[in-house]
This record gives sequence, C-alpha cells and structure tokens, in this order.
Amino acid sequence: MLDKIKKILHEVENFRSTDIEEIEQFRIRMLGRKGVIGEFFSEFKAVPGELKKEYGAWLNELKEKATDKILALRSALESKDNSQTVSDLSLPGETVYLGSRHPISVIQEEIIGIFSRIGYTVEVGPEIEDDWHNFSALNFPVDHPARDMQDTFFIKKNPDIMLRTHTSSVQIRVMQSHKPPIRSIFPGRVFRNEAISARSHCIFHQVEGLYIDKNVSFADLKQTLLYFSKEMFGEDTQIRLRPSYFPFTEPSAELDVSCNLCGGKGCNLCKYTGWLEILGCGMVDPNVLENCGIDSKEYTGFAFGMGIERQALLKYGVKDIRLFFENDIRFLKQFRSVLSS
Repeated sequence: MLDKIKKILHEVENFRSTDIEEIEQFRIRMLGRKGVIGEFFSEFKAVPGELKKEYGAWLNELKEKATDKILALRSALESKDNSQTVSDLSLPGETVYLGSRHPISVIQEEIIGIFSRIGYTVEVGPEIEDDWHNFSALNFPVDHPARDMQDTFFIKKNPDIMLRTHTSSVQIRVMQSHKPPIRSIFPGRVFRNEAISARSHCIFHQVEGLYIDKNVSFADLKQTLLYFSKEMFGEDTQIRLRPSYFPFTEPSAELDVSCNLCGGKGCNLCKYTGWLEILGCGMVDPNVLENCGIDSKEYTGFAFGMGIERQALLKYGVKDIRLFFENDIRFLKQFRSVLSS
C-alpha cells in the first residue's frame, strides 16, 4: 500500500495541464468521494497499528499536495485570463463614468450663483418652525383663509410646531436679526401635506429672495427677475408678470417666461401658450415689515420665491417630479460626467 501511495504522489507532483476540464477530472479522480485518495483512507483501517503513524503521514502529505496542485493550476488559468494584453494600442479605451451632483443640487447652485453675482447673500434656517415665523409674522392671521392655501404637517399643537411650508420663515428671521439694507436668498427644503403626483410632491425645495432698502420699487423687482430669467434660460428669454395674491406681498404677481423649447410659438410643454410659469413675487407687505421691527414708512422691499424642482423640470424637460426623489440610476446617470480613459 505504501508503494501505491508513493506512486500516486509522484503522479500528482508531475501533473501539468492548461485545460480546466482536464484539471477538474484530475480532481475528481484524486479527491472525489470515490477517488484514489479516498480509497487509501478506506484501506487505512487494515494497516497494522505500529505502521499507522507512517502510513498516516504519507496519506496526509498526498492529500495536501493534490489539493495544492489543483488550486495552483486553477489560479494560473485565472491569472492568464485576467492578464490578456491588447495587441492594438490604437483601440479606444474603456469609458469611465464619473459620479455627479443630483440635478436638484445642480439647479440650486446655479440659482445661487446667478443671484450671488448681483450681491445677494445666502441665508438658511430651521426646517422645524413655530407658527409665528411660518404664518403669523407673514401676515397670516389665525382665522385668515390664506392658511388653507398650504396644507401643513403639524408636529404638535399649543403652541403650533410644524415642518415649514416655505422658506419665507427664514426671511422673517433675517429681518428680525439684520437691519436694512437686506439683500439675501434663502434656499432649502420645505414640506406640504399634498398628494404625490407627476406635478407635485409632499417634499420639495425652494429658493426665495428678499431685497429691502430705501426707495425699492416694483421696477427693481421686474429688472431683477428679467436678469435671472435670461441667465437661467437664455439671453432670448422674455418675461411677463400676471397679477396674483400672496398674504405677505402687495401687490403680488406670477412670473412667466417664454417657453425655451418652442421659443414662444407654442408646444406641449407650454400647453401651446408660449409661456411657462416659474415663480411668485411681489412687494413686501408693510405689515410684514412692521412685524419684524422695520419701519415701513422708511423702507420698502420686494420678495420672490420659486420651486427648484419646477426650474429643473423646465431646464431639463423632465415630465415627472417624482423622478427627483426615487434615486433611479437610469434617470440620474443622464446628469453624470463621462471621462474617456
């Protein structure tokens, strides 16, 4: 039996192959349940006691060398497959895709950059607000029907604590803590208890703006928004202002821009009107100034607010706002950079 073991050991040591199937057959013949080494272990029971130690050592060595041999041959084949060289060095390299900012972050940074260039600073505030900063200071009396315009997520009652419904609450905080002149924008996430659909969501992002100084007029507001629209959507963009209503501004307006897809001629995106609504604006109501300790007889100002998702929908031609929140890689990869290696 010892001679048989030494003969098989010699066979294992001299086995060579570059064929994965041949290597597998060798493994089965040596280490399979009914293989050669298995038969040796079965016969080991008949070996005399005084020889078991010697025979056992030879058997263990045989099994270890057979296992190591098979692993080494398999590893060599895998290394060969992974180290194939390219014979034609003029072939184009593989494309490497780089990650990128989320489209909402891209649009927000673009809006901030536009207003920063004309002297606006960036201010932020808490997402959990009280009634005063979110409603009352903004000219929303307790029984005012305007409160019904915004479905609110209340955290607790008495006193009312809620998730902010707009970043106008940050405007109040800035007006209370800063003396005019004030020229700031307020980006951030807001929450409203609305049904989720292709056009609306319970979570979205806003950028609001505020300018307060002596002799600020509606003409200043119009020129500011014309500058923003041309920077955001192109030099040929036209604007129009339509009368509207907001509790914290008077007079108030909605701003439309000429459709950047059809150039104002009419298409599906603009519903064949040639115009797209992008934001609300108006002159700050004197009551709001007084609520924040600013003399409304000495100072005037304007405010505006826009949904960042709305700007992204128009800028990129996206038709479903839910895509911005679902983290679908098929959607997000359209905004990533590409690097040719």
